Amino acid sequence: MTGEGDCVIPAAFEYLAPSSVPEAVSLLQQHGYDAKIIAGGQSLIPMMRFRVLQPKVLIDIGRIPGLDALREEDGYLRIGALVRSKTIETAEMIAERYPLLSATGKVVADPIVRNRGTVAGSLVHADPAGDWAAACMAARAQVVATGPNGERVIEIDEFLRDTFTTALQDGEMVTEVRIPTPGPRSGGHYLKIERKVGDFATVAVGVQITLGADGRCTQAGIGLCAVGPITLRAKAAEETLVGQPLTDELIRKAAEAAAAESQPGSDTRGPAEYKRDMVRVLTQRALQKAAQQASAQ
Repeated sequence: MTGEGDCVIPAAFEYLAPSSVPEAVSLLQQHGYDAKIIAGGQSLIPMMRFRVLQPKVLIDIGRIPGLDALREEDGYLRIGALVRSKTIETAEMIAERYPLLSATGKVVADPIVRNRGTVAGSLVHADPAGDWAAACMAARAQVVATGPNGERVIEIDEFLRDTFTTALQDGEMVTEVRIPTPGPRSGGHYLKIERKVGDFATVAVGVQITLGADGRCTQAGIGLCAVGPITLRAKAAEETLVGQPLTDELIRKAAEAAAAESQPGSDTRGPAEYKRDMVRVLTQRALQKAAQQASAQ
């Protein structure tokens, strides 16, 4: 038995480094459940160190060209499977056109993790306390999975199935995350409460809104982090906003609806009642910020 903080050595594994996506998919088919994809490794390696996961084969996709691409195309921001959180945090295009993603990138874990961890890897890990999942939920992202039968596009709500469980099928890997490019009069923001820098979120909320020419909300997305067994979409709160002018009173009602939809549990980060109220507070503040951005355009 080891004490807290002891360094544990992972179980033995075979290391493979394919040079193309088809080769990586072939290796996944060949080794099946015994194999795991590694990109940044910021979630996988700690789980291996403590023997929570013991894959017999690691398939390192870090040498596959093109998977580090970050570009706008066909109405989407296309985030390759090797795009790091740090890239999102520092990219000028993201800061100018995707404020929700920019705000999220600044608070993911700590600088060391952001330098290595990938957006796609975070989604595949499917931790309900993962920041990128909540942000992508708000942004209505799509996940591109590539497998033996080619590519398929999965809506984020369908991709995140359960705690640490996704819709990926045998032999599939994530090759891209797609974020719809916000239209005119759009805004987004991400707010997070954590005990210390680098800790998992106590509560976090991501929002994305679009306003029509008359000032009424035409689209709303709200993703809730760390307040349920899976990343949650605050559907009732979104419905409260759509079709209405974003007054302070309406934002307050939407924030209350988001809090009611959350499913927090009590733990060392705080009691459920506190977390639920923080969902309300963060949702209200994030919506106010997003509304200001959208109105200024």
